[in-house]
Amino acid sequence: MSEWKQKRFWKEVSVEDEGAGFAVALDGRRVKTPAKTALVVPTRALAEAIAAEWDAQDEQIDPLSMPYTRSANAAIDKVAVQFAEVADMLAEYGDSDLLCYRAESPEGLVQRQSESWDAALDWAEAALGARLLPRAGILHAPQDGAALEVLRGRVHQMTPFQLAAFHDLVGLTGSLVLGFATAEAWRPLDEIWEISRIDERWQEELWGEDEEAQAMEAQKKQAFEHAAAFYGRV
Repeated sequence: MSEWKQKRFWKEVSVEDEGAGFAVALDGRRVKTPAKTALVVPTRALAEAIAAEWDAQDEQIDPLSMPYTRSANAAIDKVAVQFAEVADMLAEYGDSDLLCYRAESPEGLVQRQSESWDAALDWAEAALGARLLPRAGILHAPQDGAALEVLRGRVHQMTPFQLAAFHDLVGLTGSLVLGFATAEAWRPLDEIWEISRIDERWQEELWGEDEEAQAMEAQKKQAFEHAAAFYGRV
């Protein structure tokens, strides 16, 4: 039996004002989320990106080709209804941030981590007002509570739409600091991604590239780039 797929039923897609936000309509009918909530987004730029995805659908709808729609749905149906829990979960990354756990050897890896990761931690202190300290080895050592509270407060100041994107920026890099760095456009997107992959690049140089691992990373990088673009539209 072939898999059932929803077919395109509309001819025109439009963006419409909706209170303080913007909605997307298919032949005049407003799009809703999977939870049947009105899909209303905070900016016209985001609504236009969502509208473009719906307009690009062929005879059969392919949800995988609609990342802006999926992210907006997540912001409305998931993040908004449990905002505090999501914000707290992401803030916890600060106490075990990728950038703070350093190799003790070999010297080449130690140097690479220090050059890139120290710069990011320095930026966080200057731009975010929170200093996280590096540790040698993998054993957990708590960060300064005051610094963590500053970062937690910044996470909680985000909107549900920002937090939906921030969730992926932090999760895909393993770093709260790099999540903020991406959101604040500290450095070019590709450079921030590479900063998060220093350990992986070192292993590739030692043992060679793995085709399966490369394919997985390509998917993660694409998701990271989308999250950054989504954040930039909200």
